[in-house]
Amino acid sequence: MKTKYAFAAALSGQDIKRARKQLQLTQQELADLTGISKKTVERWESSGTDITGPIIPLLRILTEQPSFIERYRISPRNTPLRLYYYNRKDLCTVIDVDEPARKIEIRNYTDHLQFRAFGSIEHPDFRQYEDFLESRCFPRGRDKMKLELRELGLPFYDPFLIIEKTEGRMAEDDFWIRIER
Repeated sequence: MKTKYAFAAALSGQDIKRARKQLQLTQQELADLTGISKKTVERWESSGTDITGPIIPLLRILTEQPSFIERYRISPRNTPLRLYYYNRKDLCTVIDVDEPARKIEIRNYTDHLQFRAFGSIEHPDFRQYEDFLESRCFPRGRDKMKLELRELGLPFYDPFLIIEKTEGRMAEDDFWIRIER
């Protein structure tokens, strides 16, 4: 059988450990990054047998392009509120909010502008954040809005409270929001 890709067919446990250390990852971090368990990483690294599978090309790509890891790493939260904006299961934008200071910081995890919470805007202001929240709710002037609010158990129209109840899901798209306080 001809070789189709320029990757090793297998790696030793020591090769995997060396790659992990080169990437400055703990066993748990490598497990989280690759969607496997820490026990699997431990088993690979202590194994005397060859390791095969998708980890081989992935480690090759990561060791040659370590910036890939930082591009997708979610930084620790440093504000009282964080919103995760998704398209289906893909995280598109993280929005850190400091409401008392009226400050917003975002980090996009997609290059597709139509999937970003604020499109091409890299540094939205608080008003743009408020507009974004309202865009993920039914309109303020909706007919029979009071009935809709009552059904949600809300006393008045507040886009943030509506998103807490509905996850900002709209019938016509696959975007939604997870809120972390």
